[in-house]
Amino acid sequence: MPTPPPPPDRRVALLTLGCARNEVDSEELAARLDADGWQVSTDAEGADVVLVNTCGFVEKAKQDSVQTLLAAADTGAKVVATGCMAERYGRELADHLPEAQAVLGFDDYPDISDRLSAVLAGERLTAHTPQDRRKLLPLTPVARQERSVVVPGHAIVDERTPAHLRAVLRRRLDDGPVASLKLASGCDRRCAFCAIPAFRGAFVSRTPDELLAEAEWLAGTGVRELVLVSENSTSYGKDLGDPRLLEKLLPQLAAIDGLVRVRVSYLQPAETRPGLIEAIATTEKVAPYFDLSFQHASEPVLRRMRRFGSTERFLELLAAARALAPEAGARSNFIVGFPGETRGDVDELVRFLTAARLDAIGVFDYSDEDGTEAAGLPGKVRPATIKRRYDRLSALADELCAQRAEERLGSSVEVLVDAVDDAGVVEGRAAHQAPEVDGSTTLVSGAAPGGSVDPRGLRPGDLVRATVTGTEGVDLIAVPVELLSSASGPASSPTALSAGVR
Repeated sequence: MPTPPPPPDRRVALLTLGCARNEVDSEELAARLDADGWQVSTDAEGADVVLVNTCGFVEKAKQDSVQTLLAAADTGAKVVATGCMAERYGRELADHLPEAQAVLGFDDYPDISDRLSAVLAGERLTAHTPQDRRKLLPLTPVARQERSVVVPGHAIVDERTPAHLRAVLRRRLDDGPVASLKLASGCDRRCAFCAIPAFRGAFVSRTPDELLAEAEWLAGTGVRELVLVSENSTSYGKDLGDPRLLEKLLPQLAAIDGLVRVRVSYLQPAETRPGLIEAIATTEKVAPYFDLSFQHASEPVLRRMRRFGSTERFLELLAAARALAPEAGARSNFIVGFPGETRGDVDELVRFLTAARLDAIGVFDYSDEDGTEAAGLPGKVRPATIKRRYDRLSALADELCAQRAEERLGSSVEVLVDAVDDAGVVEGRAAHQAPEVDGSTTLVSGAAPGGSVDPRGLRPGDLVRATVTGTEGVDLIAVPVELLSSASGPASSPTALSAGVR
């Protein structure tokens, strides 16, 4: 017998760690819970249940997830772990973390309300035994669309109804002008350092009609910028029979009324085709922004990572983008201390970073991850050496990104206003600045050629043209000179689950 729905005063707090993909998954969970009568928030105080959507990517992320679960237990609420770390470790996590009343995997998402109701009723749920989720789907990508496997962020309300007429299985957890849209889930690559495919599964695209319908719904709630997320956006469409589908989808998304910017993230350099570069660099309302996962620049290290490329090939890729959009933004992440990395490899990475003129650089120190090929590789770099290399590369990254920001002094940028605080400080982002990771632009009063706009009259969601007058590290200071598009209030309230979900 199914667990009865909770009375209307039952409260659940959803806390999300990790990447934007997890944030989308949390909003699916929020929609399911809201539809079953739960009061959903992101504030643990006063909640009956705290549902923590964990991250299981690297050691630090796992530690953050555990600390969040322990802090949630201190509130007196029932604590439930879900998300990547819960999926990856299952019963092992439950055994080591008795403070959590339940550890739920992805297969529990369709019945999340029943699971939380059971927890509140005092039941102790048995945690799942983790499995390699890649094995749950056909090896051939085009055979994966007829799936019965739970893939977070892909559930459909009433698949017999055309996508533009369906309710959207999503409840926004904030009212900001930016939202992520999940293109796909999973990954077919076999990078030696990465465990994500084993617990996120094989690559599965969402269909264009689903994406366009959700994008229109998001625009109706007041979203002005869409950030397209996945584990590998350059693979989008390969399982739908068209590996160039993203190039065709971008203009359709950009044409949705109310949106002023579409941003693509998570590009694999080896799969970034000339046509996709052109679409990102030249399509109106698509940010000329290249989030490229380089990871290193030394060929020997890249080969051990089971990746492809070199300093010269990566520089050619950046040059191709900048030939079409000279002011294009570019960012990447890099791992230092990978097994077998030599001083010469580090010098090659320094050479690339110095020449690449990236707007944002993330540096990560290597650590062994359970179940990855790299964990068993010989030639481990000593921890003290990894730290020394990490410190050196991090300092260089800060210096180079600050220099790149200074190159934008005097230039014109289009800034989307994200927030206006109580003191009247206006924060936004230019096209080369993705949310949370790439710095921001502070809009200030000042004189500018051709006049200026009073920043005190701006509000979140406004898009302005501004002149860059100063920098602080990667952050810009700019004077708004023209209001390009004014934000409008939400046209609809969030729509949650009704019936017929797959």
